[in-house]
Amino acid sequence: MKTVQAMLAEAEAAVPRISPDEAKGLLGRPDVLFLDVREPAEVATSGKVPGALAIPRGLVEFRADPASAMHDAAFDRAKTVIAYCASGGRSALVGKTLKDMGYSNVRNLGGFKGWLEAGGEVEKA
Repeated sequence: MKTVQAMLAEAEAAVPRISPDEAKGLLGRPDVLFLDVREPAEVATSGKVPGALAIPRGLVEFRADPASAMHDAAFDRAKTVIAYCASGGRSALVGKTLKDMGYSNVRNLGGFKGWLEAGGEVEKA
């Protein structure tokens, strides 16, 4: 049996972190997908990284799998996926899941607050 702490530790070990400053340098590149895994109400309240795909954590697998009827074409295994949430836990777990699904270049930006504190741009949802 795994605890949430063990799952988070495993995800953190599998998915490298990316700093907000590093991520800002990748903004707008066609080979990079920013993925906001917060709930819709969170995104509506604070906005999101410009151009980020906002998909709640519970739906990411369905949207990322090309065989799923809910697949989103923005997902491409050739892209770098930069996931974030409110504090970094959900994005770490999503990152590990995406790696398990064959997405090899996944990064965890951590929390949206860190993006804001680093002067990252915000797009209203």
